[in-house]
Amino acid sequence: MDVEKYLRICEQLGEEPDPERMPLDRSGFPEEVQVAFFISDQISEKWDGMSGSYLGKNWLEAQELFKLYEIPNPKEILGFMQMHDMYLMKKRFEDGERRRKSKEKQSSGGKQYTHNVRG
Repeated sequence: MDVEKYLRICEQLGEEPDPERMPLDRSGFPEEVQVAFFISDQISEKWDGMSGSYLGKNWLEAQELFKLYEIPNPKEILGFMQMHDMYLMKKRFEDGERRRKSKEKQSSGGKQYTHNVRG
């Protein structure tokens, strides 16, 4: 959800926008963080083929992009990129767990059955 959508929802519900709940906008970050977002968006991601789990960015590509765009402070930018990637990994893991639990609940029909077996 972006800021505009959040503000529209608040307006429709007749609520006052809460700065604590308002989504972040990339343009509100310092220039170094915006550069980190830009470079990070261009780096390919690694996914596990069997489970579909997100494994992180392919960091080998970062060095070439730093050279290409003549980034003056690549260590600082890389630090911001890695923080962002850790957040993405955590969020994607949590989303995957939520989907998995939802599927488990749907497949069981939400009912618990017990069977008495005498042998």
